[in-house]
Amino acid sequence: MKSDKSELKPKIRSTTIVAVRAGGKVAVAGDGQVSLEHTILKHGAHKVRRLYQRRVIAGFAGSVADAQSLADRFETKLEGTNGNLTRAAVEFAKDWRTDRVLRRLEAMMIVTDGESLYILSGDGNVVEPDDGVAAIGSGGAYAASAARALLRHTQMDATTIVTEAMKIAAEICVYTNDRITVDSLP
Repeated sequence: MKSDKSELKPKIRSTTIVAVRAGGKVAVAGDGQVSLEHTILKHGAHKVRRLYQRRVIAGFAGSVADAQSLADRFETKLEGTNGNLTRAAVEFAKDWRTDRVLRRLEAMMIVTDGESLYILSGDGNVVEPDDGVAAIGSGGAYAASAARALLRHTQMDATTIVTEAMKIAAEICVYTNDRITVDSLP
């Protein structure tokens, strides 16, 4: 019987990131939990950060080293496009998909400049959500569902929606906690 080395490698599970556009504002939230298999390694990781002269917010799901590498490379693309988020996202996704080193990275990103909102992945996708709700990571589906319901049926602002959506995801997903980091752009 052949053994697949990927089966022997402990799986790091980390992160739920959710973003919402509402009321002329975009808010991005991330939880703080990093898990290795069935053990919590860290409670207070920061997975949401500012890029490009603090004008872009990025949230990262995946391994920490891979996410850091992606952040650095994406910031370089932003600088090369003078902060044009759409152009930087498309060029970055193309590089991510074709570069031998980048395509091995196990992470995803949500990026926003307050106007545009994208999910970026290593298979070359640049997805702009139709409804202004984007979510990635282990609890992404739970956070997205909660955010959509709150967006449709309340008058909450974007920051409150992402905060509450993350709390709901933390109640359901064992790889998500309620130590939430939130940032927003007008």
